[in-house]
Amino acid sequence: MPQAPRVAGEPADGILPSLAGPRALTEHIVPAVTAVAEAAGRPTPRTAAFVPGVITTDAEAVREAATEALAFYERFPSCQRVIGLSGSTRAADLAVIGDEEAVAAEVRRYREAGATEVVFTTTDLGSEADRRRTWKLLGELATG
Repeated sequence: MPQAPRVAGEPADGILPSLAGPRALTEHIVPAVTAVAEAAGRPTPRTAAFVPGVITTDAEAVREAATEALAFYERFPSCQRVIGLSGSTRAADLAVIGDEEAVAAEVRRYREAGATEVVFTTTDLGSEADRRRTWKLLGELATG
């Protein structure tokens, strides 16, 4: 068993997976961390998924920016493994890019996959207006 689920489920209160899509959360990460916590007599740990993403009207340009910005993570075997468990081959495939409706739907998918929190990263992939739209929606989803 990888060490992260053991550490997240035993002494820690949760896990902060990055570049782990809903499939990796549902099929691998959340069950492993939960099982370790249960075996240790601890409550179900929190899972705060770190997701690259932004709301934009120029999805093509932002997707290109994501491909460049996230390629760095593809060099690391641990990241490659999580990306693969998510059903992808590239980190940029896991970036949530689109309009408000598409982003809200993806946030729901992450929550349904077991994420107790969804934290958007790399919101600077688009314009400043895109970033503000993203933050506005995420704030509404967090309080709504």
